[in-house]
Amino acid sequence: MKRWVVLGIGMWMLGVVLAQTPAAVEKMIDEGKLQAAYSEALKLGNAGYVLAAKAASYYAGYQAADKERGSWYDKAEEAAKKAIQADPDNPEAYFELARAHGRLAQFRGILESLNLASSVRDNLNKALKLNPNHAGAKVALALWHLELTQKGVGWLYGANMGQVVPLFEEAIKLEPQTIIHRVEYATALARMNRKAEAVKQLEFALSLPAKTYADQKDQERAKKQLEELK
Repeated sequence: MKRWVVLGIGMWMLGVVLAQTPAAVEKMIDEGKLQAAYSEALKLGNAGYVLAAKAASYYAGYQAADKERGSWYDKAEEAAKKAIQADPDNPEAYFELARAHGRLAQFRGILESLNLASSVRDNLNKALKLNPNHAGAKVALALWHLELTQKGVGWLYGANMGQVVPLFEEAIKLEPQTIIHRVEYATALARMNRKAEAVKQLEFALSLPAKTYADQKDQERAKKQLEELK
């Protein structure tokens, strides 16, 4: 009996050790275990803050109730800032801060969150300066240009509708198999009244293999958008 107890404790401890690695936390995110991933990422300290920000943003966007979404975007912001302090040369840290601020602005309403607009732009530009091939940052910057321009405040921040399509095309060229890029591009095209092109992007997104929880949620969104466009 004692042997099985000791063995059980040993296996449990091994699980704890394995969980507290960046790769294991990334796997938890891919599986949709977002709250747990956030907690485990924080335990990693400097090595986990980027993952904590990502998990928090995903949880807010995919799973959180409306009343708690704001607080989870705040958690993502805090973790991303710690990631930047830990490594000022990490493009992912700036991308996660931009994502947290961008999603928070969408949640609150862009006109109520104009103070975040400069932060989103500046942090995306920092991410791209450190990694010019950061496809996610290009997609986010394209959406930034689109959102501010269509809200009529683009001139205040240097947003330009002419940047939207080129940035999306650059991102898709870099990562043609990434579902979220296609879905976001389709959303932008639809908002620009280019519905036929949007449909093609959505159909392509749905033809790709969903490898992660986020992929599955993004394809659910693609199906809904496709139904609305057809």
